[in-house]
Amino acid sequence: MTETNTPVLDKQLAAMNEAAERALASWPGRFRDMTLVKYRENAVYSLYDDAGQRFALRVHRPGYHSDAELRSELLWMSALATAGVPVPGIVPTRDGALFVKVKLPERPVMQIDMLVWLAGQPIGSIEDIGASNTEALRDHYVKAGVLAAQLHNFGEGWQMPDGFARHAWDAGGLIGEDPFWGKFRELPALAEHRGLIETACRKAETELAALGRRASVYGLIHADFVPENLLHADGSLLLIDFDDAGFGWHMFELATALYFYLDTPHYDAVRDALVAGYRSERALSDAHWAQLPLFLLLRSITYLSWVHTRRETETAQELTPMFVERTVELARRYLM
Repeated sequence: MTETNTPVLDKQLAAMNEAAERALASWPGRFRDMTLVKYRENAVYSLYDDAGQRFALRVHRPGYHSDAELRSELLWMSALATAGVPVPGIVPTRDGALFVKVKLPERPVMQIDMLVWLAGQPIGSIEDIGASNTEALRDHYVKAGVLAAQLHNFGEGWQMPDGFARHAWDAGGLIGEDPFWGKFRELPALAEHRGLIETACRKAETELAALGRRASVYGLIHADFVPENLLHADGSLLLIDFDDAGFGWHMFELATALYFYLDTPHYDAVRDALVAGYRSERALSDAHWAQLPLFLLLRSITYLSWVHTRRETETAQELTPMFVERTVELARRYLM
């Protein structure tokens, strides 16, 4: 889901480029070959130091996370990396800060951090998800299940530092009156299906309340286990992009990993590999796994929120019909 540039987006990107250049002085050493490699929510740049080590510089979109929330994300990532979970390491500034802030004229403050670059290739992309090789995906998703379980195991045992703050993919954040990603109910393309979706949401609220938030089912999650964020390298799987990470149900994590494989020939193989890998590292009861239809629906609803808040972009306009159709079908299956 890469944004297509418009004059407004071009101006935003130009500001991010300038902020990135200014921020570099905060880190020790000299850097070269700074190149934009991704621009969707944040702008991500590749760059090298004089020793040839590669880094990623992230310029965050203004307003998505408070300073406390971004600091918490980076502290969690740093703790995961120290524990041996394959995630990017954090590069502090010369003053020991985890990120810096840059203010340009007539622009909001931008938060900027630097990460160690993880070398690897994404296991796929949302745009061509059906073109993947099933056998390769089976191997990747056993490892993805292991990685998700390691993440959840660590989160359950980790002592969060004082002031730790992240958003929640809880019932309110997913399907409440003011969901975290936006008010999906106001999406015009959903109008004729609102009754169905509301019925499904009421049932989901009841089931989420019954599930509760005990540590065995709810905690810190990455919340964006999509193919682009899973990198394969030398037989290992690496995890990047913690921008959406927060508190949520572990099954929401697994549903996210599976969501874009729905309606592809690979779905059964990916699903079975994912749960096998997960169960090799962490308990997951049959009753809990049976709630997959609920969490696939919840994941789909969040994407309705995503396209609604970006409805002026070409990307959102192209994706909206697919997300509406899929959400309606998932809601029908869930209510059967």
